[in-house]
Amino acid sequence: MSSEMITADLVDLELDRSADTKEAAARALATRMVTLGRVTDLDGFLADVAAREAQMPTGLDGGIGIPHCRSAHVTEPTLAFGRSTTGIDFGAPDGPADLIFLIAAPAGADDAHLTILSSLARQLMNAEFTDALRAAPDAESAAALIRGEDPPTPASVDSSSAEPDSHADKAAPAPPFRIVAVTSCPTGIAHTYMAAESLENAARAEGVELTVETQGSAGFTRLTAETIEAADAVVFAHDVPVRDKPRFAGKPTVDVGVKAAINRPAELLAEAREKAARGEVTAPASPTPVDNAGDSGDSYGTKLRKWLMSGVSYMVPFVAAGGLLIALGFAIGGWKIDKAPSVAEHFIWTDHTSWAALLFQIGGLAFAFLVPVLAGYIAYGMADRPGLVPGFVGGSVAVTIDAGFLGGLAAGLLAGAVVLGIQRVRIPPVLRGIMPVVVIPLISAAVVGFLMFLVVGKPIASLQSALTDWLEGLTGANAVILGVILGLMMCFDLGGPLNKVAYAFAVGGLTHPTDGSLKVMAAVMAAGMVPPLAMALATTVRGRLFTKTERENGKAAWFLGASFITEGAIPFAAADPLRVIPASMAGGAVTGALSMAFGCTLRAPHGGVFVVPLIGQPLLYLVAIAAGVCVSTAAVVLLKGARRTAGAAGDGGLAAGAADEARVPVAA
Repeated sequence: MSSEMITADLVDLELDRSADTKEAAARALATRMVTLGRVTDLDGFLADVAAREAQMPTGLDGGIGIPHCRSAHVTEPTLAFGRSTTGIDFGAPDGPADLIFLIAAPAGADDAHLTILSSLARQLMNAEFTDALRAAPDAESAAALIRGEDPPTPASVDSSSAEPDSHADKAAPAPPFRIVAVTSCPTGIAHTYMAAESLENAARAEGVELTVETQGSAGFTRLTAETIEAADAVVFAHDVPVRDKPRFAGKPTVDVGVKAAINRPAELLAEAREKAARGEVTAPASPTPVDNAGDSGDSYGTKLRKWLMSGVSYMVPFVAAGGLLIALGFAIGGWKIDKAPSVAEHFIWTDHTSWAALLFQIGGLAFAFLVPVLAGYIAYGMADRPGLVPGFVGGSVAVTIDAGFLGGLAAGLLAGAVVLGIQRVRIPPVLRGIMPVVVIPLISAAVVGFLMFLVVGKPIASLQSALTDWLEGLTGANAVILGVILGLMMCFDLGGPLNKVAYAFAVGGLTHPTDGSLKVMAAVMAAGMVPPLAMALATTVRGRLFTKTERENGKAAWFLGASFITEGAIPFAAADPLRVIPASMAGGAVTGALSMAFGCTLRAPHGGVFVVPLIGQPLLYLVAIAAGVCVSTAAVVLLKGARRTAGAAGDGGLAAGAADEARVPVAA
């Protein structure tokens, strides 16, 4: 390892003297990086570390913690090492970590440095290496060991373990079982390579021929088509989408999160063998932009959430593009623009009404894709690429029979279930290559079309019609209660599943707009604007309650909130969820209720304050938003102020005090 990446000054062999939590450990090690000029902003860097930790705990079996991130506050790739005699909890299944490696990579780290860091990640799977670190007598020895100046030699296989193989050789051994694997994690610095090393070690012990493609930040060498073709099974250990996944179509597949490969590699290899023996050809769900792969032990509820989120996430760009084009058409041409003739037959270049009609009709075509895209990508989330055809077909049937948004949900789930059922049927090897692209789409599209047209479609269409009539008839207290519920959902997870469900519910109503559905859309967008605007206001009026990084995020949150990007509040919620989320929900509920009570309407599904001219009762709409922002701001300021007071008093506020210590820099 390059001598520039770790020195004795970056080693703390008595880390437990200054840290007993993972936040404090990261701060202690990061402070050494700041001292050497490797990190320019301590709080900014620690916020990036915390954000990475929130994605997935970085503790590993064997007493290892590897907090790491890419950050704009890092000047050069750096590694700090700490050793704790009492152990620090980094979320590993087997308990606290006594060896902590803080890895800091600049946003533009070159491949050479990242390759060095990946080599360290592989070394951490070597017991001799970690044992040597635990026995290192001083900081210089530990740094030298990590640099590779005295590398431990991998444990060799002794003659006794090889003895059974010698007998097998005499009996014409069967060809080895071949597996190809792909490992990848969000940062691509540590877990990617640890998973690969762990799988390779298990494969050697099991006599399996394994080839791994590590899709990490240091780049990767793509598996050849010949290697994939010769493989008997595939293992995906990933927390980000596998690149070019269709290469592996038609193979028995095990699909898990990256930590599963680190913690139980032998089980994954055994599962791959079993699937190959049964002739299973599986194509597990690929993670979508909002869906990281999880262990195969996920509950059904978790899986269902991921499938629905997959569909909604792919639908949102169609919503934004189509909805805003429709809104612009209304803004330029007036409310009667929907009666304009087709621009393909009648278009006057100098007439602004023709341009308004053009925008409106393009937006309408984009909106027509909403339900098919929703259904298609729910099925994709369940069954990968073979689910797209039956999903889109089922979604189109839902539009045809007026089953709407609910029909799209049902069609997507039906399509995914049908494809998964077909994939479990044992088939001859000669047919496996054409299954994903010919046989599965053909059979599944026919089955889903039949079910949607003749079995489940009409009842769902009736339910959709009843829901539309209910929304149309909402007045008074009922409307206000619905506004409260939608406001709470929009602000509970700030862009997560509940937020997306409420948003999709509102957008679904715009496909056949009524006065009730337009009120729902207005309430949803108003409530979604509250959290980032409230955090921006709170950092302005009570900046001392927030870190420097949060105050900087607050400046950006003004624009994000005004643009209806609820995710602008996520950095604040990640740092202090028990105070930020309840405060956001309180304001969102107030805004949703007021918007419904005022009778505000909205035809545009996105745009924030920039589409206020298209809102019914615009002044009252802004009043509703302002009221919710003030409520959330007051709540978060009070909660944070109470926490600080409790922490300072040290009476019943130990947890809060510890959180402050980890987040607020101590004055020099």
